[in-house]
Amino acid sequence: MSSDPDDRVRTIRAGRRTVEIQRPGKVLFPGGGDAKEYTKGDLADYYHSVAPYLLPHLRGRPLMLERHPDGLDGPRFMQKNTPEHYPDWVTRAEVAKEGGTVTHVVCDDTATLLHLADQACITLHRWLSRTDRAGGLDHPDRLVFDLDPAGDDFAAVRRAAGRLHELLDELGLPSAPMTTGSRGLHLVVPLDGRHDFDEVRRFAHEVAEFAEAADPDRLTTAARKSERGDRLYLDVQRNAYAQTAVAPYTVRALPGAPVAVPLAWEQLDEPGLDARRWTIADAVDQARTDPWSGLPSRGRALGPARRRLAELRG
Repeated sequence: MSSDPDDRVRTIRAGRRTVEIQRPGKVLFPGGGDAKEYTKGDLADYYHSVAPYLLPHLRGRPLMLERHPDGLDGPRFMQKNTPEHYPDWVTRAEVAKEGGTVTHVVCDDTATLLHLADQACITLHRWLSRTDRAGGLDHPDRLVFDLDPAGDDFAAVRRAAGRLHELLDELGLPSAPMTTGSRGLHLVVPLDGRHDFDEVRRFAHEVAEFAEAADPDRLTTAARKSERGDRLYLDVQRNAYAQTAVAPYTVRALPGAPVAVPLAWEQLDEPGLDARRWTIADAVDQARTDPWSGLPSRGRALGPARRRLAELRG
């Protein structure tokens, strides 16, 4: 496709709808060094191709949208509220907040995903709970451990992920890794939605503290950077009402357009793996391998895991 910003409009068919991509040649990801240049049209093409794999991770979930209308070199907007000019076929969710409500976008179909790409929404940050579940938005069906290294030490991330995987297995909780597209990994645990956010965050913190106690020279739960030193931070703060985590297969607003990509556990040992291994050029290839096929279709309750953790703690 042309990289000329004067290519004013492209249309893409998405089911019953046709979505316009304004100025598809506009550069969102400038090239330079080892990073390739990508345009708004490239972003739309990627989200169109990855939609069958991405949408199951988005349906029913309020989103926070990370927008870069002028590309990475321009200002960033973190958008929660849905503008009035968005099409009426875009699903919305009115969510309670302190002092009122906010109306989030919910991306349920490919047309919405393409419309967000047209709005230069690069990264989709999703809630860990869903509007269409019995427990509602107060009860998450995902628990996330964010493995955040002190620098670009991905070997430390691999090591921590392996140890946390073993611990979660011991607790009877299936988990799956995902590159963040930035520096670290997320470990995602499917839940059955019985527990509210306070219970889930408390449990996640207890697991992280147990892992830290087993390897205090390499792992930390200290929220303040000044207290972490060169240790990897086991971050569980995303497990809270109205907090978000980057969605699987979402693009990150970084040079080269890296993508947050689910992994199979055996891929963790592959040479050359790092948090930015995949970009919009090849992330769909990884998606087609169905790396999370080993996860059970139904999430787990935390009761048995809490009891087992108490036994391990003595």
